[in-house]
Amino acid sequence: MTIQEQIQDYINSQPELKRNDMQELHNIIVELIPECQLWFLDGKNNENKTVSNPNIGYGFYTLQYADGKTRDFYQIGMSANTAGISVYIMNISNKTYLSKTYGEKIGKAGVTGYCIKFKALKDINIEILKAAILDGLKE
Repeated sequence: MTIQEQIQDYINSQPELKRNDMQELHNIIVELIPECQLWFLDGKNNENKTVSNPNIGYGFYTLQYADGKTRDFYQIGMSANTAGISVYIMNISNKTYLSKTYGEKIGKAGVTGYCIKFKALKDINIEILKAAILDGLKE
């Protein structure tokens, strides 16, 4: 199964309203960064144990850990959660930047150091979300 097929299966497995929002958001992200590398992480570790929600990734960068180790990862991520949808903006080093820059403007969403969590697309300002995503591609 290709990554695109895994992504589509994951989106299609969601309840209808979340599925529609995730498909729209997937289309928005791919339109913003059309040549990006796509990722699909099933949320399982090396022992096939579920350790996180499955997530879709867009783009590419190398994570640098404090111990000097590195890991290739995506820049932007999306996943379904029990309350709605999470968008991860992984490539911003200042962990207060997202909340300070977009927290009050984005609408009904929780904004942390690298995550924007919301119930539905209708609850947020999509243009502000796009700006945050594009910000995550700059660093």
